[in-house]
Amino acid sequence: QVQLVESGGGLVQVGGSLRLSCAASGRIVSINTMGWYRQAPGKQRELVAAITSGASTNYADSVKGRFTISRDNAKNTVYLQMNSLKPEDTAVYYCNVAGVRVVSSIRRDDYWGQGTQVTVSS
Repeated sequence: QVQLVESGGGLVQVGGSLRLSCAASGRIVSINTMGWYRQAPGKQRELVAAITSGASTNYADSVKGRFTISRDNAKNTVYLQMNSLKPEDTAVYYCNVAGVRVVSSIRRDDYWGQGTQVTVSS
C-alpha cells in the first residue's frame, strides 16, 4: 500500500557531504514520524535521526551538528543532509516512516525503505 523510494547514497571522501531523500507514495493520509536508520557490517541497526509531523527532531549523538533531517509533508518526503562525513558513517541507510495512515483505513503502520549505501573513504 505504501512504497518508499530512497536516493542519494554513494561514495564520498572524508569531510564531504551527501543528501539522502526518501519519498513515500500510496494513498497516504498522514505520517507521524519519518526517520533514518543505518546499519554497518556486523553492527545493529541504529537510529540516525527522526522528525515528527510537528517538526520535532531527534539525532544520534554521533551525528549531532553534522547531519540535518527535514521533511516535506506535501510530498511525503524526508531528507537527510549529511556534512563532514567520517569513515564511521559508512553504512546502509534505511528510511523509516511510522504511524502511516492511508485512505479508508484507521490503522497506522510502519514501513521501511530498501536501503541505500553510504561509503566514506579516507
